[in-house]
Amino acid sequence: MSVQEYLDKHMLSRKIEDAVNAAVRAKTPDPVLFISSHMKKAVPSVITKVKARQILDSRGIPTVEVDLFTNKGMFRASVPSGDSTGMYEAVELRDGDKGTYLGNAVTKAVKNINEKISEALVGMDPTVQLQIDQAMIDLDKTEKKSELGANAILAVSIAACKAGAAEKEVPLYKHIADLSGKTNSILPVPAFTVIRGGKHSGNSMPIQDITILPTGASRFDEALQMGSETYHHLKAVIAEKYGTNGCNVGEDGGFTPNISSVREGLDIVKEAIGRTGYNDRIKIGMDVAATDFCIGTKYDLEFKSPNKSGQNFKSGEDMIQMYKELCSEYPIASIEDPFDKEDWEHSKRFCSLGLCQVVGDDLLMSNPKRMERAMHDSACNCLLLKINQIGTVTEAIEVVKLAKEAHWGVVVSHRCGETDDSFIADLAVALGAGQIKAGAPCRGERVAKYNQLLRIEEELGDQAVYAGEDWRPSC
Repeated sequence: MSVQEYLDKHMLSRKIEDAVNAAVRAKTPDPVLFISSHMKKAVPSVITKVKARQILDSRGIPTVEVDLFTNKGMFRASVPSGDSTGMYEAVELRDGDKGTYLGNAVTKAVKNINEKISEALVGMDPTVQLQIDQAMIDLDKTEKKSELGANAILAVSIAACKAGAAEKEVPLYKHIADLSGKTNSILPVPAFTVIRGGKHSGNSMPIQDITILPTGASRFDEALQMGSETYHHLKAVIAEKYGTNGCNVGEDGGFTPNISSVREGLDIVKEAIGRTGYNDRIKIGMDVAATDFCIGTKYDLEFKSPNKSGQNFKSGEDMIQMYKELCSEYPIASIEDPFDKEDWEHSKRFCSLGLCQVVGDDLLMSNPKRMERAMHDSACNCLLLKINQIGTVTEAIEVVKLAKEAHWGVVVSHRCGETDDSFIADLAVALGAGQIKAGAPCRGERVAKYNQLLRIEEELGDQAVYAGEDWRPSC
């Protein structure tokens, strides 16, 4: 084939002419670089390869990382992991060989990406997120993504989303907003973990964590400053009262002082807020994780105490009374999982009081069917969104739409096993969630999310809107 025949076959003469004309109009000082870039943009992006590997999450446990290649670049994503998988959520695929990473290796999930998912997606346009996610769901063929693994599918889904944003030459949050049909981006109120308790800490505080929400900030960067300052004042309070050993932190950066009751934890958090001078500008949240200490129909608030008094074995009605008292004594604005995941009746009764935001985590597991029941029963008024409980970006967008149609709040959440991937920061902004829970303003894998929100706010400039006092819809 002659050069002219080659040019004619691929219509290169016209494309080169268009690129040269564009360079002339732009009066570019480097026409070769301009023409090269122009020609590259003229070629539609397609997925050329998907390569996965096993890496470690923030707990030192294996998880999945993916490099998705297009003809315009490489896009990387890694997935978080929870402590356990509920019966209503998508299933992580782990090897189960106790001789390797205590059974937690993910080489099967990695192999599924490299041998099955890659083959199915090569040649697809990365901007068509719905088709990409559906192709993986169809390939898996199970309700909970147990064949390929939700960890495998989600890693590829996030990587494809990043590639789609790059192809459109827009920020990731803008691309996700386009996919969801939203037009306005909102910087979320961060719920910083400051005290860690529950089954994963060494103290006797029964609830999982206490958080602070800087709803009175005017911008996200101010909210981050308020959270960080309060966190460090709390460290000083703890050192004074419990010694420096009390300043050790849990998996998500919250302090784990030797406290035994919820009130004791709330008191020191309130004191730290007072020292900052922010007072009414910071609200308090609690993640009770009541399923962890529910025995039958009772709740054992001394389940971690070596010397049980027997006085803290409470009924659902007792728990409601306790929450009422706490909400009247402290600036509590949000309570997550105040009851067992199957205790619909007491969840409904407490939510009807309207004392605070009632967040469903174990109650919902980001599952649309569970959400529909909770909406019908008015058992909560806020979704805790954990994307790995669903398994694809598309499905995460859909459950947020479902929550917002019910006028619920939405908290985009991290997991106890995190990576330095900041995807959920862009997701929270794009979907206008209003709230994000990414741990303490401490530990690299946690602040990666908060630092990305700083960058997004800077990029939005005068168009940046912080959720602030409008952090959740009226319920």
